[in-house]
Parts: sequence; structure tokens; C-alpha cells
Amino acid sequence: MSVLTQMFLAAAVLVAAQPGTRFHLDTPRTVVRVGDPAIAPDGKTAVITVSRTNMAENRSDAELILVDIATKAQRVLSTRRGLTMPIWSPEGTALAFLASVEGRAQILVLPMFGGEARQVTASPTGVQTYSWRPDGRGFAYAALDEPAKKEGEDRFNLAFEIQHNSFLQLDAPVPSHLWVVSLDGGAARRVTSGSWSLPITYAPGAPPPPPSWSPDGRTIAIERRPNAYSGDFDQNTIHVVDVESGHMRQLTSRTHHEAQPQVSPDGSRILYWYPKGGETKNNNEIVIAPATGGEGRSATSMLDRHILTASWMRDGQSLLLGASDRTKTGVWVQPIDGAARKLDFGQLVVASGFGSLSVSTSRDGRMAFVASTGDRPSELYWRASETAAPERLTDFNAHVAAMDLGKAEGIEWDGPDGFRMDGVVTYPPGFQAGRRYPLVLYIHGGPRASSKVSFSARSQFLAAQGWIVFEPNYRGSDNLGNKYMSAIWNDAGAGPGRDVMSGVEYLKSRGFVDVSRMAVSGWSYGGYMTTWLLGNYPDQWKAGVAGAAVTSNMDQYDLGDANVRRGYALGGSPYTDPRRLQAAIEQSPIAYATKVKAPTLLMSNTGDYRVPITQSYRYYHALRDNGVTVEFIGYPLPGHNPSDPVHQKDVDRRWVEWLTKYLK
Repeated sequence: MSVLTQMFLAAAVLVAAQPGTRFHLDTPRTVVRVGDPAIAPDGKTAVITVSRTNMAENRSDAELILVDIATKAQRVLSTRRGLTMPIWSPEGTALAFLASVEGRAQILVLPMFGGEARQVTASPTGVQTYSWRPDGRGFAYAALDEPAKKEGEDRFNLAFEIQHNSFLQLDAPVPSHLWVVSLDGGAARRVTSGSWSLPITYAPGAPPPPPSWSPDGRTIAIERRPNAYSGDFDQNTIHVVDVESGHMRQLTSRTHHEAQPQVSPDGSRILYWYPKGGETKNNNEIVIAPATGGEGRSATSMLDRHILTASWMRDGQSLLLGASDRTKTGVWVQPIDGAARKLDFGQLVVASGFGSLSVSTSRDGRMAFVASTGDRPSELYWRASETAAPERLTDFNAHVAAMDLGKAEGIEWDGPDGFRMDGVVTYPPGFQAGRRYPLVLYIHGGPRASSKVSFSARSQFLAAQGWIVFEPNYRGSDNLGNKYMSAIWNDAGAGPGRDVMSGVEYLKSRGFVDVSRMAVSGWSYGGYMTTWLLGNYPDQWKAGVAGAAVTSNMDQYDLGDANVRRGYALGGSPYTDPRRLQAAIEQSPIAYATKVKAPTLLMSNTGDYRVPITQSYRYYHALRDNGVTVEFIGYPLPGHNPSDPVHQKDVDRRWVEWLTKYLK
């Protein structure tokens, strides 16, 4: 054993592989979650966060693991609560990350030449996002303001002004602002203040964009919002802040929809997000503007995809882009002038989310990334260059890959209105041609999202019951270009409903669907589509499962965190035009609840700010009053879905037990 190998310790002991064992209720809790890849500037090592479920404590335990690319050896760098966002210092001599300290996220720094991680910030409200200063001697970070202190009898006065916010808000929201702190610690210095706000994270959402420094460390590009009320978060504009004085200047003259600024390596340009033509129904494009000011121009107008993430390549002359692309994640290198070139990842589906792409590049062009396939959960991979073949570096989920899993494949068919549509089918283990199987629809949320041929624990759990699982990408999905995504505008249910049913008919034509045993299910907008299909195609379904279901567009407009921003889907406020009000009602599944026949399970968090539980209450009463078998499960939790493992397991159990009861 070499000295280098001895330096690296195993990050975990894998659960013994179980060939022939089917995916079961406890399997999702054994899946190791790999994320946050960050390759060192010299390209020789990469770090990842690795999370495992701790059922005894009802939480996930995270480790920060260093992987040697040449040997694949691993070393655990840190084990802490809330560990996330590892970022190398500019010279690669230290590693910063966020971790929970007394319940608040703080910046910690670990020197790579030896020593323990040291806490740098002591933000009383916690760090939302951060970035290294270009010289490696400090950080900029965003943090919520502390609520104003009250004196005397005013301490007991809890009144606050309700504006554009979720009905669950119990006090006036506080803004987020920019701070800087030295690497040596000490007191942080506030850079900005006021009633306006930087972007704010609402758990379990993605973190806000990090502050983007100019190379000389004098200015920072930020995304500014007029206040902390979530209904006004469309009024986001790009500003450049002088770090010393706090003085700000706006980059463009726009008033809405600018987001995610990044300063180019040479400081001469700033990229930012902006919807095509300024309309939110359209593709997100990446605009490049002079750092001195001006709207700039779109660099991605010729790439007909909804860009989810963009970052400058080190040459400053091109961008690394990520977007949903049919049933995979597309990754492109986009020159600031010229056509994008797509990178080939084979069957791997690179992990991505809104604002993030799990790809990290070194100075010499090496890439570390997290990806999965239909039959293997996420692992860390690398490639020596844009054209080199990917190589897997970790094997945390070998125990899952060894199981008897269902085969997942992407399918395409001709849908309504001239669209060539796609989706994902997962077959039950041991699938036999010539047999007919129950069909379960598992519909993605969003709707601006898409199902991919990546690993899905829920799809595998459903398929393990002997069911064919169908995940359709209906219009409004973000994987087939602008025309397809925008086709959902003012047509939230009927058009997508036709799309989904055309996919069902295609699967029926293949001869393996038992048409007498079909069910529909989904969470969030997947719950919307579930309740829409239950009411508009009532004779098709034996059962339905709707989690956090949007059933009333008016409740979404009045009570959810997006509230008035929902008006974009209708062309404006439903209260200022009777036609829009009628459209909002007609496009609400609750309008068709009296037609539902299938036994339906409803689930929702009581503290769901995104899709208020009021909508499930409405749907529950409508079905029960009309004699439909219905069960309604509430989780007394904050957020849009249960995030702790015990309640996630409960959701999985109820989902499968309900469908099993009616698909016998």
C-alpha cells in the first residue's frame, strides 16, 4: 500500500450488496446522497458532501469527503450538521463550507495543509450564501437582518402589515443583506442595508446566488429585490455594489426578472438570467452585459432550451450551461460569440436543479460531477477534458445497484397539437413481454421541470410492486424548447391533460398495460395534474394519490408564497378582468371534483407555504360530500413536502398501500 493510499481513509462502509432483492420501503433510507462536487484548482482532488439517513435521530448526517482522482482514495474531512456548499480558496490551499453552529449556518474554513476547521462567521441569523474574496483573504456573504428590537409595551404588540406574502406569515418578513468578513475572523462588516432585500431561501429550496466579486475585489454584483415580501420577488434587478462604501448602481434600466449575476474572470462583463422577450412563460436565457452598464445581449438565444444554470469558463470567453434536454440533462459549452457545443455524458444524467449544475471545473479543464442512471443512484464522476470519457470515482450506492431494479427508459410519441412528446417508463423487475401490468402515473411537479432517465427511488418503489410506472413530460415541462414550455400559458389543465392521456394511449398500444388497473399520482403540480385527470377523465382510474395538490388557482393567487406572481400564468390579475377570473376557476381541478370516481388519497404539510393545505381541504370535502372514497393525511411540518426521513417513509408507505388496495 502506497503512502498516498495510507493517507486516505474509507469514507463509509457500504451496506452489503443484495443481488435479487427488490426495492422496498426501507431502501430509500439506505440510498447515499452525493452532492456539491468541487474540484481543486489543480484538478488532482475533488470534495463532495455525502449524506446518510439516521432514522434513530430522524435526520440526515453529512460528511465532507476528499477524493483523490488518480487513486480514487477517500478521506473524511469533516462531519457536521448542515454541512453544505464546499468552495475551494482561489489558490486551493483551503476549503470553506457551511455548517450548522448552534442551529445557524456559518462559514467554516479548513486548511488543506493540516489543522482543524475554524469558524469564520458568527451571524446571529445564519449565512444564506457566500463566496471567497478574489485574493482568498476573506468572504462576502448574505444573511437575514435581525428583527427590530422592541421596548416597553410595544414588546407585546405583534401586529404587522400583510402585503404580498404567504398566509402562513406570522410577522413582517425581514430582508437579507450583504456582509464581508476577514478570513482571520473578527467582526463582520455590513455592506448594504435598507428595506430592499437580496434573494431569500425558503427551505427546502435552493440557496440564493452567491455574491459575485470583481477580480480586483472592489465591487460585487448582486440581485436586488424591492422588499422581503415573496409575492414581489419578480421585481428583481442586477446591481453592482462598491464594497467599501456600499454605494450601488443598477446594471440595466429594467424593473423585473433579472437574476443570478456573475462577473467574468477579467471583470469586463456580467452575465445574468432573463426570460426570452421579458415574458416569464418563455425560456430562461443568459444575457451578457458590459460591467459598466447596459442590458447587453442574449448569448443563448440560438439554444432552444430553458437554461437552469450558467457559469463562466476560466477563459472568460465561454460559458458552461445546464438545462433539461428531453429525458436527460444537457450540458453545453457556449462561446460568448458562436454556437454552443454539447458535451457527451453517455447514459449518465448529470444532477441539476434550478440555479445549480453538479459540475465543477479545474484550471486545466478537468471536470468533477455528480450523476446517476436509471439503475444507479448518484455518484461522483470525473473526466479529463470536455471530450474524455467519464469515469466513476465513488461506489457509495453499490448495494442499491446490485438489487433487482426496474429498467427505466426514455420513450417518445406523437402527442396533440403537433408536439413530439417524451417521458420515462420504469418496468417492474422481471418484466415479461406479452403480460399485462397495472399502470401507475407518477407525474412531476413544477410544471417547469421534467422527468429524466435518472435514478428515482419512488419510481423504483412503485415498480417493485409489479407495476409499470409512467412519468410523462407534459406541455409546460422545460425539456423540449420554448414553444412546448410556453404552451401551458393560460391552459394549465386541459392541454397538459391531453398530453398525458396521449402518452397513456401510446403505452396501451404497446400491449403491456392492464387498462382495468390504472392509477394516477403526483406531488405539487404533479398533484394538480392528478386531481385534474381524476375529474376530467374519471372512468380511466382505479385510484389516485395527490400530494400537496394545487386544486384552486385562486388559493394559489391569494394564499401561497408566490401569490400575485401567479397572475403571469393568466395574463394578469384574476380580479381585474372577469375573463381571467373565469379562466382561473375553469383551470382549477376543484371545478371538476364532482365528477371524480376513483378512491383518492390526499397528503399535505400543514405549513406548506408554496401550495397551501387549504386546497386539499377543499378537495377532501368535495369528494367526501359526493360519496367518493377519500383519505386526507396532514403532516404538521413546515415546507412544501416532508424533509425528514421518518415522514418521508410514511409518505412512501401510504402511497404504495393506497394504490395496492385498489390495483389488486
